[in-house]
Amino acid sequence: MTATSAWAGPIPRPSAVSQPYWDGAKQHRLVIQRSQKTGAYVFYPRAVSPFGADDTLEWVEVSGRGHVHACAIARTPTAAHLGVDGPYVIAIVQLEEGPHMTANIIDCDPETIHPGTPVEAAYIPITEEITLVQFRPAAVG
Repeated sequence: MTATSAWAGPIPRPSAVSQPYWDGAKQHRLVIQRSQKTGAYVFYPRAVSPFGADDTLEWVEVSGRGHVHACAIARTPTAAHLGVDGPYVIAIVQLEEGPHMTANIIDCDPETIHPGTPVEAAYIPITEEITLVQFRPAAVG
């Protein structure tokens, strides 16, 4: 898939800490951190473990599946610089592995999305180097 030329929103700027997340997204893989001490998954990318200085965070691929924890329908753009017309869904997705991610729910009628809706990762290339992780309703069956 090639980068979308229609993207008008901000372009994320990966840091040394977050680069593995963005590298995974570019390969259509959801990669997040996991504590070697507790086994708990962690999102957002961070340099220091929330479980203590004696912990190491490792990068692991996760399922990309989860459910909508909470959501809102934006009927008009939430910020002029985003360049996105409404309506669209802004959601907090709880991954099967536990962490929450904020993302849009795409490829759906916004009115059909509610807490508990099963979702799966969708990968949206916006530049040659940056692919966004969003979610879409999971295929049933």
